[in-house]
Amino acid sequence: MQAEITTPTPSTTLTRPELLAPAGNWECAKAAVENGADAIYFGLDQFNARMRAENFTEKDLPELMTYLHGRGVKGYVTLNTLVFPQELREAERYLRSIISAGVDAVIVQDIGICRLIRHLSPDFPIHASTQMTITSAVGVEFAQELGCNLVVLARECSLREINKIQSQMAYRGASLPLEVFVHGALCVAYSGQCLTSEALGGRSANRGECAQACRMPYELVVDGEVVDLGDKKYLLSPQDLAGLSVLPELVKSGVSCLKIEGRLKTPEYVANVTKVYRQGLDRVMESMEQREVEKADLENLGDSTEDTYKLEMAFSRGLYTGWFAGINNQELVHGRFGKKRGVYLGTVTRIGKEEVALRLVAPLKAGDGVVFDCGHPEAKEEGGRVYRVEHRGKETVISFGGGSINWRRIHIGDRIWKTSDPELDKKIRQSFEGDVPKFQRPLDLEVHGTEGEKLVAIARDRLGHMAVVESDILLASAHHKPLTTAKLKEQFGRLGNTPFQLGDFQNHLQGDVIIPVSELNRIRRELVSQITTQRQKPQRFTIHEQASLQDILPPSTQTDISQSVNLIVLVRNLPQLQATLNAGIETIYCEFTDPRQYREAVQMVRDRQSPDPSIFVAPPRITKPGENWILHQVRQSDADGYLVRNYDHLRFFAEDRCIGDFSLNVANPLTADYLKHRFGLERLTASYDLNINQLEDLFRTSPPHWYEVTIHQHMPMFHMEHCVFCAFLSPGKDFRDCGRPCERYEVKLRDRVGSEHVLHADLGCRNTVFNSTAQTGAEHLQYLVTLGLRHLRIEFLDESPTQVQQVIRNYQQLIAGEITGSQVWRNLKLHNQLGVTRGTVRS
Repeated sequence: MQAEITTPTPSTTLTRPELLAPAGNWECAKAAVENGADAIYFGLDQFNARMRAENFTEKDLPELMTYLHGRGVKGYVTLNTLVFPQELREAERYLRSIISAGVDAVIVQDIGICRLIRHLSPDFPIHASTQMTITSAVGVEFAQELGCNLVVLARECSLREINKIQSQMAYRGASLPLEVFVHGALCVAYSGQCLTSEALGGRSANRGECAQACRMPYELVVDGEVVDLGDKKYLLSPQDLAGLSVLPELVKSGVSCLKIEGRLKTPEYVANVTKVYRQGLDRVMESMEQREVEKADLENLGDSTEDTYKLEMAFSRGLYTGWFAGINNQELVHGRFGKKRGVYLGTVTRIGKEEVALRLVAPLKAGDGVVFDCGHPEAKEEGGRVYRVEHRGKETVISFGGGSINWRRIHIGDRIWKTSDPELDKKIRQSFEGDVPKFQRPLDLEVHGTEGEKLVAIARDRLGHMAVVESDILLASAHHKPLTTAKLKEQFGRLGNTPFQLGDFQNHLQGDVIIPVSELNRIRRELVSQITTQRQKPQRFTIHEQASLQDILPPSTQTDISQSVNLIVLVRNLPQLQATLNAGIETIYCEFTDPRQYREAVQMVRDRQSPDPSIFVAPPRITKPGENWILHQVRQSDADGYLVRNYDHLRFFAEDRCIGDFSLNVANPLTADYLKHRFGLERLTASYDLNINQLEDLFRTSPPHWYEVTIHQHMPMFHMEHCVFCAFLSPGKDFRDCGRPCERYEVKLRDRVGSEHVLHADLGCRNTVFNSTAQTGAEHLQYLVTLGLRHLRIEFLDESPTQVQQVIRNYQQLIAGEITGSQVWRNLKLHNQLGVTRGTVRS
């Protein structure tokens, strides 16, 4: 579960991070609140990245926020998808409703939506979603300039990188709270950069419709041959993140919020995981605040065998500390299964009549549910309720009810997993069932008074609310049994059916005085009522009533119809570049796995006498702290310009000619306008999430000449920190000991239907899986041109120089009107055998 962690340098002051839990419905919200969440995040029925969750509605917001605030819990709405042009007005209406309802913040992916929020309200909090793919201090500063109040870092950031980001921000005088995921499912691809569901099924992860292709089995094809990996088939399915053991390091790093993943999970999952992390975080904070913990004891504070058991029973594909310790490609993905397992019990050593024997390594009792794992998780698996457990020396025999198991499908050596613990499930449900509050938060009290005056009681919660209540009866001299501190604490501590428990108590009564117990009870009830009423008042944020979306939309200008169409070609090796030059292309992009080859590419272009093409080169898509040397290497190519892909690129290449690539997720005119004018980009590549209708909307709401559209490509599906080359073709953990198999082999991943998807590694050792099948929007090209589009891109992957020239020639003929889009589609599909599909541009 735990990787080796390098302990960060302790910060001078410790801040208790907020514990943020998921809520896919009302029951999950209650489960989170009753088990100690400081805040929950939830989606509404539009614009959220978990559209398969039950979610909430706008009508639910007032009641939900009243409930949450009454319990001292914050509520954040997820508006963490890309928003298309024709949806902006609905998004504006949605935002006004969210802000008015007193929601504490909104979690946002879309740059344009951040702009719209700030236009509507100067003070409503914005949290930059992990979907914004922020991996560096420059990315944090980008979000801050955009008006964000908190940044959710990419899950791929290690503790060392988190600390480096914090240090760089402090050095620059910038400060923005950082949030990290601490538990739950790990996407193998960078959030906001995964196009797999879009490419394979037209279901965009950037629109909340992830199809979880990473959890499917794949075969590893190396130089045309399938590699036997034994029972490892789930090559892209990471274990689940469990950061419980690194809570001390996370606290020391100064992160402001710890986030639990799981808006599609059950209320039991939410309750179980939230409680484990609540208790773990409280233990850590108590010990660290008292300075009782030594470096060697840090890991023991957050984790325990019992906690691990509970987390594995909640949901587990295997638990691991993810990227917190840095990259370990041998641990992140075990490859044996991609679905929930539970607690590992042992392997079958003997099979009897309606029973099996094993060496038990975890608790098991009658009534628990188990499953037999024969190494084929994609098939139906045998399992059932345990009828009896007998311990016979080192061996344990478990038996089942007659007929519940098909014993012909059970084998010696099968793994056994516990998938259900009814006793634990019952305890978990009891933690949030019923109307009486189960989780109570501290209420600090103090009392003042002297004989002949009223008793004054003051209550304060830890959120800054205060209530003052005076007695209706004057304090009298006590001849017997005066009000002692113990007696007062007993009476004021009777908070059983409230959301409170007695916190700090100060007795400032002077002399021996007395007042009826009934009056103390009345004061206590009134204090609770006042604090609760204060909590439930909706927050009031500024909303500019006269502000409107129209104010910040860019002017829509017509493209000069006399301007010719520019066919841009992206190549991925030098032979493709030579073929492209021979085809007379005037604008060329290079995306090589090794940027050191860019100098040679630039020289090849410069040596050409006529025509004189422009060459742009692409840095890797992700930039982490300490990786600017790669950007320096790219710039040393002395290219005409750069294809920028992230926030670091926008700053680093600010003085150069730049084209914004698809990874900037330009899906609406507000995003386009910001990037175009804030960073002076020559053009922007339209998001690959847009189909023909949405592209049309984009060109009608902003100048078409701002954009280029990729009309032919192998879709880059997964872009990931996980290195398949290292994990399955070497014994190494990372680039330092892997032997660089990526430089020796051509690797593809074969999916369940036989398609072989090309795998590339970049200079940062990040992998991209490209769709095996090229897609074309040729049939829409002429219509896009009539809308004013003048820049069209075609991309090559592993095509030969001959294929490159054939494809280019088809598109040149199409632009010239010599053939139709349908003919291009047929030509490429039938004659070049590229397996071209119509792809995601279709309506």
